[in-house]
Amino acid sequence: MKAIKRYYSLHASPADVYNALTNQVMLEIWTGEKAEFTPEPDTEFSLWDGSITGRNLAFEQDRLISQIWYFEEEESQVTIKLHPDKDGTSVELRHENIPDEAYENISDGWDDDFFASLKALFND
Repeated sequence: MKAIKRYYSLHASPADVYNALTNQVMLEIWTGEKAEFTPEPDTEFSLWDGSITGRNLAFEQDRLISQIWYFEEEESQVTIKLHPDKDGTSVELRHENIPDEAYENISDGWDDDFFASLKALFND
């Protein structure tokens, strides 16, 4: 099992980033795919038309999102922390317990799909 810890910078307020990550309509806008999402602990979610599924663990308005992501027979934990900075928001990503065989795909996905799409949303 592997882990990722990365930082991303977005030119938007923590409130706008949080909304983009927790509002079902906004999720569908920036991913371009169907999403099922309710920002409440112990709810199941689906992103990218089912490519990512999991369970929400915790939310702190404009500050934190904690989730479990499902793999075939494993679960990994994703924690996203939002920190205000002079340019907008610094995003701290931690993704733990990633199956070895999925690591490269997940690592590239965070950079090339997830955060690239968020940056495009905020016109970075």
